[in-house]
Amino acid sequence: MTKEQVASEIKEGKASLGIEFGSTRIKAVLIDSENNPIAGGAFDWENSLVDGIWTYSLEEIHEGISTAYAGMKKDVQEKYGVKLTKLRAMGVSAMMHGYLAFDKDGNLLVPFRTWRNTITGEASEKLSSLFNYPIPERWSIAHLYQAILKGESHVKDVAFFTTLAGYAHWMLSGEKVLGVGDASGMFPIDAETGDYNKKMIEQFDQLVAYHKFGWKLEDLLPKCLSSGAVAGKMTKEGASWLDKDGELEEGVLMAPPEGDAGTGMTATNSVAPRTGNVSAGTSVFAMVVLEKALGKAYNGLIDIVATPDGKPAAMAHANNCTGEYDKWIKLFGSAAELMGAKFSKPELYDNLLNIALEGDKDCGGLIPYNYISGESMTGFASGRPLFVRTQNANFTLANFMRAQLFTSLGALRTGMDILFDQEQVKIDRLTGHGGFFKAEKVGLPFMAAAMHTPVSALSTAGEGGPWGMALLASFTASKAEGASETLPEWLNKNVFSNAKVSTVEPTAEDISGFNAFFDNYKKGLAVERAAVEAID
Repeated sequence: MTKEQVASEIKEGKASLGIEFGSTRIKAVLIDSENNPIAGGAFDWENSLVDGIWTYSLEEIHEGISTAYAGMKKDVQEKYGVKLTKLRAMGVSAMMHGYLAFDKDGNLLVPFRTWRNTITGEASEKLSSLFNYPIPERWSIAHLYQAILKGESHVKDVAFFTTLAGYAHWMLSGEKVLGVGDASGMFPIDAETGDYNKKMIEQFDQLVAYHKFGWKLEDLLPKCLSSGAVAGKMTKEGASWLDKDGELEEGVLMAPPEGDAGTGMTATNSVAPRTGNVSAGTSVFAMVVLEKALGKAYNGLIDIVATPDGKPAAMAHANNCTGEYDKWIKLFGSAAELMGAKFSKPELYDNLLNIALEGDKDCGGLIPYNYISGESMTGFASGRPLFVRTQNANFTLANFMRAQLFTSLGALRTGMDILFDQEQVKIDRLTGHGGFFKAEKVGLPFMAAAMHTPVSALSTAGEGGPWGMALLASFTASKAEGASETLPEWLNKNVFSNAKVSTVEPTAEDISGFNAFFDNYKKGLAVERAAVEAID
Protein backbone atom coordinates (compact mmCIF):
# COMPACT_ATOMS: atom_id res chain seq x y z
CA MET A 1 0.00 0.00 0.00
CA THR A 2 1.40 3.42 -0.96
CA LYS A 3 1.83 6.32 1.43
CA GLU A 4 -1.02 8.13 -0.29
CA GLN A 5 -3.31 5.11 0.05
CA VAL A 6 -2.51 4.80 3.74
CA ALA A 7 -3.22 8.51 4.24
CA SER A 8 -6.57 8.08 2.49
CA GLU A 9 -7.50 5.11 4.68
CA ILE A 10 -6.66 7.03 7.85
CA LYS A 11 -8.71 10.01 6.71
CA GLU A 12 -11.68 7.78 5.86
CA GLY A 13 -11.57 5.96 9.22
CA LYS A 14 -10.48 2.58 7.83
CA ALA A 15 -7.54 2.09 10.22
CA SER A 16 -7.77 -0.03 13.39
CA LEU A 17 -6.02 0.65 16.69
CA GLY A 18 -4.57 -1.57 19.37
CA ILE A 19 -3.25 -0.25 22.68
CA GLU A 20 -1.50 -2.46 25.22
CA PHE A 21 -0.51 -1.69 28.79
CA GLY A 22 2.78 -3.48 29.36
CA SER A 23 4.67 -3.54 32.63
CA THR A 24 7.09 -0.78 31.66
CA ARG A 25 5.60 0.59 28.46
CA ILE A 26 2.19 1.43 27.04
CA LYS A 27 2.17 1.11 23.26
CA ALA A 28 -0.34 2.16 20.61
CA VAL A 29 -0.19 0.58 17.15
CA LEU A 30 -2.35 1.69 14.22
CA ILE A 31 -2.84 -0.73 11.31
CA ASP A 32 -4.24 -0.33 7.80
CA SER A 33 -6.94 -2.45 6.15
CA GLU A 34 -4.26 -5.00 5.18
CA ASN A 35 -3.35 -5.32 8.89
CA ASN A 36 0.12 -3.79 8.53
CA PRO A 37 1.42 -1.43 11.26
CA ILE A 38 1.43 2.15 9.94
CA ALA A 39 1.95 4.33 13.03
CA GLY A 40 2.71 4.05 16.72
CA GLY A 41 3.14 5.84 20.01
CA ALA A 42 4.35 4.90 23.47
CA PHE A 43 4.56 5.91 27.11
CA ASP A 44 7.14 4.60 29.57
CA TRP A 45 6.02 3.92 33.12
CA GLU A 46 7.01 1.92 36.19
CA ASN A 47 4.97 0.22 38.86
CA SER A 48 5.37 1.48 42.41
CA LEU A 49 5.72 -0.50 45.63
CA VAL A 50 3.29 1.22 48.00
CA ASP A 51 2.69 -0.24 51.47
CA GLY A 52 4.01 -3.57 50.22
CA ILE A 53 1.74 -3.62 47.12
CA TRP A 54 2.93 -3.34 43.51
CA THR A 55 0.56 -0.85 41.91
CA TYR A 56 -0.17 1.84 39.32
CA SER A 57 -2.56 4.70 40.06
CA LEU A 58 -5.67 5.42 37.98
CA GLU A 59 -4.09 8.78 37.13
CA GLU A 60 -1.02 7.01 35.73
CA ILE A 61 -3.26 4.69 33.71
CA HIS A 62 -5.08 7.65 32.15
CA GLU A 63 -1.90 9.64 31.55
CA GLY A 64 -0.25 6.62 29.98
CA ILE A 65 -2.97 5.68 27.51
CA SER A 66 -3.65 9.25 26.44
CA THR A 67 0.07 9.97 25.98
CA ALA A 68 0.61 6.80 23.91
CA TYR A 69 -2.40 7.75 21.79
CA ALA A 70 -1.10 11.31 21.36
CA GLY A 71 2.27 9.95 20.24
CA MET A 72 0.57 7.73 17.68
CA LYS A 73 -1.51 10.68 16.42
CA LYS A 74 1.63 12.76 16.03
CA ASP A 75 3.29 9.91 14.13
CA VAL A 76 0.30 9.81 11.76
CA GLN A 77 0.53 13.55 11.13
CA GLU A 78 4.28 13.46 10.52
CA LYS A 79 4.24 10.40 8.24
CA TYR A 80 1.08 10.96 6.23
CA GLY A 81 0.12 14.62 6.69
CA VAL A 82 -3.42 13.85 7.83
CA LYS A 83 -5.30 14.23 11.09
CA LEU A 84 -6.64 11.13 12.83
CA THR A 85 -10.29 11.71 13.78
CA LYS A 86 -12.02 8.35 13.30
CA LEU A 87 -11.25 4.64 13.48
CA ARG A 88 -12.67 1.46 12.00
CA ALA A 89 -12.22 -0.41 15.28
CA MET A 90 -10.18 -0.37 18.46
CA GLY A 91 -9.17 -2.67 21.29
CA VAL A 92 -7.27 -2.43 24.56
CA SER A 93 -5.10 -5.12 26.09
CA ALA A 94 -2.95 -5.25 29.19
CA MET A 95 -0.85 -7.38 31.48
CA MET A 96 -3.23 -9.98 32.83
CA HIS A 97 -4.59 -10.81 36.27
CA GLY A 98 -4.48 -8.45 39.21
CA TYR A 99 -7.32 -6.78 41.07
CA LEU A 100 -9.22 -3.56 40.40
CA ALA A 101 -12.28 -3.44 42.66
CA PHE A 102 -15.00 -0.76 42.53
CA ASP A 103 -18.10 0.09 44.54
CA LYS A 104 -21.58 0.73 43.10
CA ASP A 105 -20.68 4.36 42.35
CA GLY A 106 -17.56 3.42 40.40
CA ASN A 107 -15.07 4.38 43.10
CA LEU A 108 -11.83 2.38 43.37
CA LEU A 109 -11.91 0.67 46.77
CA VAL A 110 -8.21 -0.24 47.17
CA PRO A 111 -5.14 0.56 45.05
CA PHE A 112 -4.76 -1.59 41.93
CA ARG A 113 -3.04 -4.86 42.88
CA THR A 114 -1.03 -6.00 39.86
CA TRP A 115 0.03 -9.46 38.68
CA ARG A 116 3.44 -8.87 40.26
CA ASN A 117 2.13 -9.21 43.82
CA THR A 118 2.77 -12.55 45.48
CA ILE A 119 0.55 -11.94 48.51
CA THR A 120 -2.27 -14.41 47.85
CA GLY A 121 -0.61 -17.73 48.63
CA GLU A 122 -3.22 -18.87 51.14
CA ALA A 123 -6.12 -18.04 48.83
CA SER A 124 -4.40 -19.66 45.86
CA GLU A 125 -3.85 -22.89 47.77
CA LYS A 126 -7.37 -23.09 49.19
CA LEU A 127 -9.15 -22.27 45.93
CA SER A 128 -6.99 -24.69 43.95
CA SER A 129 -7.96 -27.42 46.41
CA LEU A 130 -11.66 -26.45 46.37
CA PHE A 131 -11.91 -26.38 42.58
CA ASN A 132 -9.34 -29.13 41.89
CA TYR A 133 -8.07 -26.62 39.35
CA PRO A 134 -4.96 -24.41 39.44
CA ILE A 135 -5.66 -20.92 40.77
CA PRO A 136 -2.33 -19.02 40.61
CA GLU A 137 -1.52 -16.22 43.02
CA ARG A 138 -1.82 -13.64 40.24
CA TRP A 139 -5.44 -14.40 39.41
CA SER A 140 -8.13 -11.87 40.29
CA ILE A 141 -10.23 -14.40 42.20
CA ALA A 142 -7.22 -15.20 44.39
CA HIS A 143 -6.89 -11.50 45.23
CA LEU A 144 -10.58 -11.24 46.09
CA TYR A 145 -10.53 -14.33 48.30
CA GLN A 146 -7.29 -13.30 50.01
CA ALA A 147 -8.95 -9.99 50.90
CA ILE A 148 -11.85 -11.99 52.39
CA LEU A 149 -9.45 -14.21 54.36
CA LYS A 150 -7.71 -11.11 55.74
CA GLY A 151 -11.03 -9.55 56.71
CA GLU A 152 -10.49 -6.46 54.57
CA SER A 153 -13.39 -4.08 55.10
CA HIS A 154 -13.72 -3.09 51.44
CA VAL A 155 -14.94 -6.52 50.31
CA LYS A 156 -18.53 -5.97 51.40
CA ASP A 157 -18.71 -2.91 49.13
CA VAL A 158 -17.39 -4.54 45.95
CA ALA A 159 -19.89 -4.15 43.10
CA PHE A 160 -17.50 -4.92 40.22
CA PHE A 161 -13.93 -6.09 39.82
CA THR A 162 -11.85 -6.41 36.70
CA THR A 163 -8.41 -6.38 35.11
CA LEU A 164 -6.43 -3.41 33.79
CA ALA A 165 -7.66 -4.00 30.21
CA GLY A 166 -11.22 -4.34 31.48
CA TYR A 167 -10.93 -1.04 33.36
CA ALA A 168 -9.60 0.87 30.33
CA HIS A 169 -12.33 -0.62 28.12
CA TRP A 170 -14.95 0.42 30.69
CA MET A 171 -13.62 3.99 30.59
CA LEU A 172 -13.75 4.02 26.78
CA SER A 173 -17.09 2.33 26.18
CA GLY A 174 -19.00 2.14 29.45
CA GLU A 175 -19.13 -1.65 29.01
CA LYS A 176 -18.09 -4.02 31.80
CA VAL A 177 -16.80 -6.84 29.61
CA LEU A 178 -13.66 -8.90 28.99
CA GLY A 179 -12.32 -11.06 26.20
CA VAL A 180 -12.34 -14.72 27.20
CA GLY A 181 -8.52 -14.86 27.25
CA ASP A 182 -8.25 -12.08 29.83
CA ALA A 183 -11.28 -13.38 31.70
CA SER A 184 -9.48 -16.72 32.09
CA GLY A 185 -6.97 -14.90 34.31
CA MET A 186 -9.78 -13.76 36.59
CA PHE A 187 -11.69 -17.00 37.05
CA PRO A 188 -11.67 -20.49 35.45
CA ILE A 189 -13.32 -20.81 32.04
CA ASP A 190 -15.48 -23.75 30.96
CA ALA A 191 -13.94 -24.94 27.67
CA GLU A 192 -17.36 -26.19 26.49
CA THR A 193 -19.24 -22.91 26.96
CA GLY A 194 -16.43 -20.36 26.60
CA ASP A 195 -17.77 -18.66 29.73
CA TYR A 196 -16.96 -18.71 33.45
CA ASN A 197 -17.25 -22.14 35.06
CA LYS A 198 -20.72 -22.13 36.63
CA LYS A 199 -20.03 -25.00 39.03
CA MET A 200 -16.94 -23.26 40.43
CA ILE A 201 -18.86 -19.99 40.81
CA GLU A 202 -21.42 -21.86 42.91
CA GLN A 203 -18.63 -23.44 44.96
CA PHE A 204 -17.12 -20.03 45.65
CA ASP A 205 -20.47 -18.52 46.64
CA GLN A 206 -21.02 -21.39 49.08
CA LEU A 207 -17.49 -20.96 50.46
CA VAL A 208 -18.06 -17.31 51.41
CA ALA A 209 -21.81 -17.47 52.10
CA TYR A 210 -21.43 -17.16 55.87
CA HIS A 211 -19.98 -13.64 55.43
CA LYS A 212 -23.37 -12.46 54.08
CA PHE A 213 -21.78 -9.91 51.75
CA GLY A 214 -24.98 -9.31 49.82
CA TRP A 215 -23.44 -10.12 46.45
CA LYS A 216 -22.95 -13.17 44.27
CA LEU A 217 -19.69 -13.67 42.41
CA GLU A 218 -21.34 -13.79 38.98
CA ASP A 219 -22.68 -10.27 39.55
CA LEU A 220 -19.18 -8.91 40.21
CA LEU A 221 -17.42 -10.37 37.17
CA PRO A 222 -17.25 -8.63 33.79
CA LYS A 223 -19.19 -10.27 30.96
CA CYS A 224 -17.07 -12.79 29.06
CA LEU A 225 -16.83 -12.40 25.24
CA SER A 226 -15.08 -14.37 22.51
CA SER A 227 -12.92 -12.79 19.81
CA GLY A 228 -14.90 -11.22 16.99
CA ALA A 229 -17.76 -10.15 19.26
CA VAL A 230 -18.67 -6.48 19.35
CA ALA A 231 -17.84 -5.21 22.84
CA GLY A 232 -19.71 -1.92 22.55
CA LYS A 233 -18.83 1.38 20.96
CA MET A 234 -16.69 4.24 22.19
CA THR A 235 -18.70 6.85 24.05
CA LYS A 236 -18.23 10.60 23.80
CA GLU A 237 -16.70 10.55 27.29
CA GLY A 238 -14.45 7.67 26.29
CA ALA A 239 -13.20 9.49 23.22
CA SER A 240 -12.33 12.51 25.38
CA TRP A 241 -10.63 10.26 27.95
CA LEU A 242 -8.41 8.82 25.22
CA ASP A 243 -7.81 11.89 23.03
CA LYS A 244 -7.07 14.95 25.13
CA ASP A 245 -7.32 17.12 22.01
CA GLY A 246 -10.97 16.14 21.61
CA GLU A 247 -10.54 15.30 17.92
CA LEU A 248 -11.49 11.61 17.97
CA GLU A 249 -15.10 10.90 17.02
CA GLU A 250 -17.27 8.74 19.26
CA GLY A 251 -18.88 5.52 18.06
CA VAL A 252 -15.69 3.55 17.35
CA LEU A 253 -16.39 -0.20 17.23
CA MET A 254 -14.76 -1.83 20.28
CA ALA A 255 -13.23 -5.31 20.34
CA PRO A 256 -13.32 -7.36 23.55
CA PRO A 257 -10.45 -6.22 25.80
CA GLU A 258 -7.78 -8.88 26.06
CA GLY A 259 -4.80 -9.88 28.16
CA ASP A 260 -1.22 -9.82 26.96
CA ALA A 261 -1.26 -13.62 26.68
CA GLY A 262 -4.09 -13.49 24.13
CA THR A 263 -2.54 -10.69 22.11
CA GLY A 264 0.77 -12.54 22.16
CA MET A 265 -0.91 -15.63 20.76
CA THR A 266 -2.59 -13.52 18.08
CA ALA A 267 0.59 -11.66 17.13
CA THR A 268 2.46 -14.94 16.67
CA ASN A 269 -0.39 -16.82 14.94
CA SER A 270 -0.46 -19.26 17.86
CA VAL A 271 -4.19 -19.68 18.52
CA ALA A 272 -4.67 -23.19 17.09
CA PRO A 273 -3.94 -26.46 18.97
CA ARG A 274 -0.28 -27.61 18.91
CA THR A 275 0.97 -24.05 18.47
CA GLY A 276 2.80 -22.11 21.15
CA ASN A 277 4.41 -18.77 21.76
CA VAL A 278 6.84 -17.20 24.16
CA SER A 279 6.32 -13.59 25.21
CA ALA A 280 9.49 -12.24 26.76
CA GLY A 281 9.93 -8.76 28.17
CA THR A 282 9.74 -7.52 31.75
CA SER A 283 8.04 -10.83 32.55
CA VAL A 284 8.12 -13.98 30.45
CA PHE A 285 5.52 -16.60 29.74
CA ALA A 286 5.08 -19.47 27.33
CA MET A 287 1.67 -20.47 26.01
CA VAL A 288 0.84 -23.82 24.44
CA VAL A 289 -2.63 -24.40 22.96
CA LEU A 290 -3.66 -27.85 24.17
CA GLU A 291 -5.07 -30.81 22.29
CA LYS A 292 -6.30 -32.36 25.54
CA ALA A 293 -6.50 -31.51 29.21
CA LEU A 294 -3.41 -31.88 31.40
CA GLY A 295 -3.16 -35.00 33.54
CA LYS A 296 -3.37 -33.08 36.80
CA ALA A 297 -3.33 -29.59 38.30
CA TYR A 298 0.10 -28.10 38.95
CA ASN A 299 -0.87 -25.54 41.55
CA GLY A 300 1.03 -22.30 41.25
CA LEU A 301 3.19 -23.57 38.37
CA ILE A 302 1.00 -24.02 35.31
CA ASP A 303 -2.03 -21.84 34.53
CA ILE A 304 -4.88 -23.04 32.35
CA VAL A 305 -6.11 -20.02 30.44
CA ALA A 306 -7.85 -19.50 27.11
CA THR A 307 -7.07 -18.28 23.62
CA PRO A 308 -9.03 -15.22 22.46
CA ASP A 309 -11.52 -17.63 20.87
CA GLY A 310 -11.86 -19.79 23.97
CA LYS A 311 -9.57 -22.80 23.42
CA PRO A 312 -7.72 -24.08 26.53
CA ALA A 313 -4.04 -23.18 26.72
CA ALA A 314 -1.36 -23.99 29.27
CA MET A 315 0.73 -21.08 30.50
CA ALA A 316 4.07 -21.22 32.26
CA HIS A 317 4.65 -17.74 33.68
CA ALA A 318 7.66 -16.12 35.35
CA ASN A 319 7.47 -12.68 36.92
CA ASN A 320 11.02 -11.64 36.03
CA CYS A 321 12.80 -11.61 32.69
CA THR A 322 14.64 -8.62 31.16
CA GLY A 323 14.22 -6.12 34.01
CA GLU A 324 17.51 -6.91 35.74
CA TYR A 325 19.75 -7.07 32.68
CA ASP A 326 18.20 -3.77 31.55
CA LYS A 327 19.63 -2.23 34.72
CA TRP A 328 23.07 -3.75 34.13
CA ILE A 329 23.13 -2.50 30.54
CA LYS A 330 22.25 1.00 31.72
CA LEU A 331 25.04 0.78 34.30
CA PHE A 332 27.58 -0.25 31.66
CA GLY A 333 26.31 2.57 29.45
CA SER A 334 26.85 5.09 32.23
CA ALA A 335 30.42 3.84 32.67
CA ALA A 336 31.05 4.19 28.94
CA GLU A 337 29.64 7.73 28.92
CA LEU A 338 31.91 8.61 31.84
CA MET A 339 34.84 7.69 29.61
CA GLY A 340 33.54 9.94 26.83
CA ALA A 341 31.87 7.34 24.60
CA LYS A 342 29.01 8.44 22.34
CA PHE A 343 26.34 5.92 21.33
CA SER A 344 22.61 5.44 20.92
CA LYS A 345 20.50 3.20 23.16
CA PRO A 346 20.05 0.58 20.37
CA GLU A 347 23.83 0.52 19.83
CA LEU A 348 24.41 -0.01 23.56
CA TYR A 349 21.94 -2.90 23.74
CA ASP A 350 23.05 -4.53 20.49
CA ASN A 351 26.73 -4.52 21.44
CA LEU A 352 26.25 -5.82 24.98
CA LEU A 353 23.71 -8.47 24.02
CA ASN A 354 25.62 -9.67 20.97
CA ILE A 355 28.83 -10.20 22.94
CA ALA A 356 26.97 -12.90 24.88
CA LEU A 357 27.34 -15.07 21.77
CA GLU A 358 31.09 -15.15 22.43
CA GLY A 359 30.76 -16.46 25.99
CA ASP A 360 31.38 -19.96 27.28
CA LYS A 361 28.41 -22.22 26.60
CA ASP A 362 27.83 -22.72 30.36
CA CYS A 363 28.51 -19.04 31.21
CA GLY A 364 31.84 -19.88 32.82
CA GLY A 365 30.57 -20.33 36.38
CA LEU A 366 28.62 -17.05 36.60
CA ILE A 367 25.19 -17.33 38.24
CA PRO A 368 23.01 -14.19 38.47
CA TYR A 369 19.41 -14.07 39.68
CA ASN A 370 17.00 -11.54 38.20
CA TYR A 371 14.43 -11.68 41.01
CA ILE A 372 13.37 -8.03 41.20
CA SER A 373 10.08 -9.32 42.58
CA GLY A 374 8.95 -12.67 43.90
CA GLU A 375 8.89 -15.73 41.66
CA SER A 376 6.06 -18.20 42.26
CA MET A 377 7.49 -20.72 39.79
CA THR A 378 10.49 -21.33 42.08
CA GLY A 379 8.71 -20.64 45.37
CA PHE A 380 9.69 -17.06 46.23
CA ALA A 381 7.19 -14.58 47.67
CA SER A 382 9.73 -11.78 47.22
CA GLY A 383 13.05 -11.48 45.47
CA ARG A 384 16.54 -9.99 45.69
CA PRO A 385 18.56 -9.42 42.49
CA LEU A 386 21.78 -11.32 43.06
CA PHE A 387 25.06 -12.19 41.37
CA VAL A 388 27.20 -15.18 42.39
CA ARG A 389 30.25 -16.72 40.75
CA THR A 390 32.44 -19.69 41.47
CA GLN A 391 35.98 -19.07 42.71
CA ASN A 392 37.51 -20.21 39.44
CA ALA A 393 34.87 -18.56 37.25
CA ASN A 394 35.78 -17.19 33.83
CA PHE A 395 34.63 -13.69 34.73
CA THR A 396 34.35 -11.96 31.35
CA LEU A 397 31.88 -9.47 29.93
CA ALA A 398 30.73 -12.07 27.39
CA ASN A 399 30.02 -14.62 30.11
CA PHE A 400 28.35 -12.00 32.30
CA MET A 401 25.89 -11.03 29.55
CA ARG A 402 25.34 -14.65 28.56
CA ALA A 403 24.51 -15.52 32.16
CA GLN A 404 22.11 -12.56 32.39
CA LEU A 405 20.25 -13.82 29.32
CA PHE A 406 20.12 -17.42 30.55
CA THR A 407 18.96 -16.48 34.04
CA SER A 408 16.11 -14.42 32.55
CA LEU A 409 14.72 -17.78 31.30
CA GLY A 410 15.52 -19.91 34.35
CA ALA A 411 12.14 -19.73 36.09
CA LEU A 412 10.32 -20.23 32.79
CA ARG A 413 12.31 -23.39 32.09
CA THR A 414 11.15 -24.75 35.45
CA GLY A 415 7.56 -24.60 34.20
CA MET A 416 8.30 -25.89 30.72
CA ASP A 417 9.88 -29.01 32.25
CA ILE A 418 6.39 -29.88 33.49
CA LEU A 419 4.72 -29.43 30.09
CA PHE A 420 7.38 -31.07 27.95
CA ASP A 421 8.75 -33.76 30.26
CA GLN A 422 5.89 -34.70 32.61
CA GLU A 423 2.86 -34.02 30.40
CA GLN A 424 4.51 -34.85 27.05
CA VAL A 425 2.77 -31.85 25.44
CA LYS A 426 3.48 -31.71 21.71
CA ILE A 427 3.84 -28.55 19.66
CA ASP A 428 4.35 -27.97 15.96
CA ARG A 429 5.95 -24.57 16.43
CA LEU A 430 7.01 -22.16 19.17
CA THR A 431 7.07 -18.50 18.15
CA GLY A 432 8.69 -15.70 20.13
CA HIS A 433 7.79 -12.04 20.48
CA GLY A 434 8.55 -9.14 22.78
CA GLY A 435 11.60 -7.12 23.71
CA PHE A 436 13.81 -10.18 24.33
CA PHE A 437 13.71 -10.89 20.58
CA LYS A 438 14.56 -7.42 19.31
CA ALA A 439 18.19 -8.53 19.08
CA GLU A 440 17.12 -11.47 16.89
CA LYS A 441 20.59 -13.03 16.55
CA VAL A 442 20.67 -13.34 20.33
CA GLY A 443 17.06 -13.80 21.42
CA LEU A 444 16.21 -16.74 19.18
CA PRO A 445 19.24 -18.98 19.87
CA PHE A 446 19.17 -18.31 23.61
CA MET A 447 15.44 -19.08 23.84
CA ALA A 448 15.91 -22.18 21.68
CA ALA A 449 18.69 -23.41 23.95
CA ALA A 450 16.57 -22.84 27.06
CA MET A 451 13.40 -24.39 25.57
CA HIS A 452 15.31 -27.30 23.93
CA THR A 453 13.21 -26.79 20.80
CA PRO A 454 13.29 -24.72 17.59
CA VAL A 455 12.01 -21.17 18.10
CA SER A 456 10.73 -18.87 15.38
CA ALA A 457 10.19 -15.15 15.17
CA LEU A 458 8.08 -13.21 12.71
CA SER A 459 9.27 -9.99 11.12
CA THR A 460 6.65 -8.27 13.31
CA ALA A 461 8.06 -9.75 16.56
CA GLY A 462 9.00 -6.32 17.88
CA GLU A 463 5.40 -5.10 17.49
CA GLY A 464 4.14 -7.76 19.88
CA GLY A 465 0.98 -7.34 21.92
CA PRO A 466 -0.35 -3.96 20.71
CA TRP A 467 -0.21 -5.20 17.13
CA GLY A 468 -1.97 -8.39 18.24
CA MET A 469 -4.70 -6.26 19.84
CA ALA A 470 -5.02 -4.20 16.67
CA LEU A 471 -5.47 -7.46 14.74
CA LEU A 472 -8.23 -8.55 17.12
CA ALA A 473 -9.91 -5.17 16.60
CA SER A 474 -9.65 -5.66 12.83
CA PHE A 475 -11.12 -9.16 13.23
CA THR A 476 -14.06 -7.74 15.17
CA ALA A 477 -14.70 -5.23 12.40
CA SER A 478 -14.47 -7.97 9.76
CA LYS A 479 -16.98 -10.14 11.65
CA ALA A 480 -19.31 -7.15 12.02
CA GLU A 481 -19.05 -6.68 8.25
CA GLY A 482 -20.02 -10.31 7.59
CA ALA A 483 -16.79 -12.35 7.66
CA SER A 484 -17.42 -16.01 8.49
CA GLU A 485 -13.90 -17.31 9.24
CA THR A 486 -12.75 -18.49 12.64
CA LEU A 487 -9.93 -16.52 14.23
CA PRO A 488 -7.20 -19.02 13.14
CA GLU A 489 -8.62 -19.06 9.60
CA TRP A 490 -8.81 -15.26 9.44
CA LEU A 491 -5.26 -14.84 10.71
CA ASN A 492 -3.86 -17.38 8.25
CA LYS A 493 -5.69 -15.78 5.33
CA ASN A 494 -5.44 -12.06 6.11
CA VAL A 495 -2.29 -11.61 8.17
CA PHE A 496 0.26 -14.40 8.02
CA SER A 497 -0.06 -15.86 4.51
CA ASN A 498 3.11 -14.04 3.40
CA ALA A 499 4.80 -13.58 6.77
CA LYS A 500 8.59 -13.62 6.95
CA VAL A 501 9.70 -16.18 9.52
CA SER A 502 13.13 -16.73 11.06
CA THR A 503 13.69 -20.06 12.82
CA VAL A 504 16.64 -21.19 14.93
CA GLU A 505 17.32 -24.81 15.78
CA PRO A 506 19.23 -25.17 19.06
CA THR A 507 22.64 -26.78 18.78
CA ALA A 508 23.58 -29.70 21.02
CA GLU A 509 26.37 -27.55 22.48
CA ASP A 510 24.00 -24.68 23.35
CA ILE A 511 21.48 -27.04 24.97
CA SER A 512 24.25 -28.73 26.96
CA GLY A 513 25.59 -25.32 28.00
CA PHE A 514 22.19 -24.13 29.17
CA ASN A 515 21.63 -27.36 31.09
CA ALA A 516 24.95 -26.91 32.90
CA PHE A 517 24.04 -23.32 33.76
CA PHE A 518 20.55 -24.43 34.84
CA ASP A 519 21.98 -27.03 37.21
CA ASN A 520 23.96 -24.27 38.94
CA TYR A 521 20.88 -22.02 38.85
CA LYS A 522 18.80 -24.59 40.73
CA LYS A 523 21.55 -25.20 43.31
CA GLY A 524 21.98 -21.46 43.85
CA LEU A 525 18.32 -20.91 44.69
CA ALA A 526 19.35 -21.64 48.29
CA VAL A 527 21.61 -18.56 48.11
CA GLU A 528 18.73 -16.50 46.72
CA ARG A 529 16.51 -17.69 49.56
CA ALA A 530 19.11 -16.73 52.12
CA ALA A 531 19.35 -13.26 50.57
CA VAL A 532 15.57 -12.82 50.77
CA GLU A 533 15.55 -13.90 54.41
CA ALA A 534 18.58 -11.85 55.49
CA ILE A 535 18.31 -8.60 53.50
CA ASP A 536 15.28 -6.31 53.69
